[in-house]
Amino acid sequence: MGIDLRTAQPDSAPETTLFWLGNIFSGRNVKGDMKTLCIAAGATLFACNLIGFSQADVPCGQTLDAPLRRSSMLTIDSRPAGIEIVGTDHESIHVSCTADDTDSASHIRLRFSGSPTHAKLSITGAYLKHGNLQIRVEVPRKMNLGVRMPAGEVKVDEIVGDKDIELYAGQITISSSREWDYRHVNASVDIGEVNARVYDADKGGFFRVFRNENAAGEYRLRAHVMTGQIDLIGRNARAEANSK
Repeated sequence: MGIDLRTAQPDSAPETTLFWLGNIFSGRNVKGDMKTLCIAAGATLFACNLIGFSQADVPCGQTLDAPLRRSSMLTIDSRPAGIEIVGTDHESIHVSCTADDTDSASHIRLRFSGSPTHAKLSITGAYLKHGNLQIRVEVPRKMNLGVRMPAGEVKVDEIVGDKDIELYAGQITISSSREWDYRHVNASVDIGEVNARVYDADKGGFFRVFRNENAAGEYRLRAHVMTGQIDLIGRNARAEANSK
């Protein structure tokens, strides 16, 4: 946007006198011009900030698609459901939702907000009469995840990055065919079982905790279920090397 500053003519603007010093000018209307410029600049900056902000809201039965970059942070806050989170090679999020009770499912909302680097997926709505709400979330393979849900099942497959997942009741399954590359692992249940097959460990009962530290690892994993089960499935390259 260019600003055209012209020398005022005495006949056309007798009330304003401009004194030119190279590209610098002064006069009675300078304050007004500067105020206008500041307002325009502020509006432009606000518009630029909105460019990186995404928002989508669809009912269950429709798909939700939005940009989501690799290595970004995605938080999922859901009502009870079965959620499957799968890694792909696309820099986007694709969410699909199905339910046996299609009438009640129309009141389930999938709401995505945030930016391509820090986003939130909210799944809201009333309890279904016949249950069986299934949600599939496809995200970039390298992704940091946070999941909170009262009850249900969360499956995370082929996602590389930090994870923080918590349920009141239900099951968490984290699996990968790639090397299990976690620096810090903390999986716990108040009542139930932690089946850490990748570490050849299985703990069941009350207030059971499995922890593992690996200085060569890169990511952090925290999983907690008050009542239920946690399964950790994958390749542990260090354990495989020690067994040879």
